[in-house]
Amino acid sequence: METNVKTALRLAALLWVIWGLVHLLAGVIVLSSDATGGFQAIADAVPGAELEAAYAPAVGGILNQHGWNLGWFGVATLIGAGFIWRGNLTAIWVTAMIGGLADLGYLIFVDLPGYVHFFPGTVMTLVSGSAILISLWALWRLRRAGPGAA
Repeated sequence: METNVKTALRLAALLWVIWGLVHLLAGVIVLSSDATGGFQAIADAVPGAELEAAYAPAVGGILNQHGWNLGWFGVATLIGAGFIWRGNLTAIWVTAMIGGLADLGYLIFVDLPGYVHFFPGTVMTLVSGSAILISLWALWRLRRAGPGAA
């Protein structure tokens, strides 16, 4: 494997580690908060008072499911990052699907409507997008190099 491809995959892996740790932490924060606190942690650009309410228990359950998803997205991308670091091409696709699709939903439903601040939310979308683009570039370079280049 070319040195620049190996370096690109390691950079992508490091970006996924950052993304994974932030999402694991976000999952823990949401799971350890009540519904109001969970919504305030996620929608940090919305004034906290607007999110204070006596939420039905089902709302808390749905929010906890979201926290769980944030956590496992984070763990899965951390595992994927380890495999990407070692040059596993399947891990590139699996990690991109998990992190990329998670962030696509976030971008459409939370970020673009303006419910979050640029940091950490939008920055994490840029991190996952960068990891995907860098990985795809590495795959393209490997494909151009021909069979046995990996």
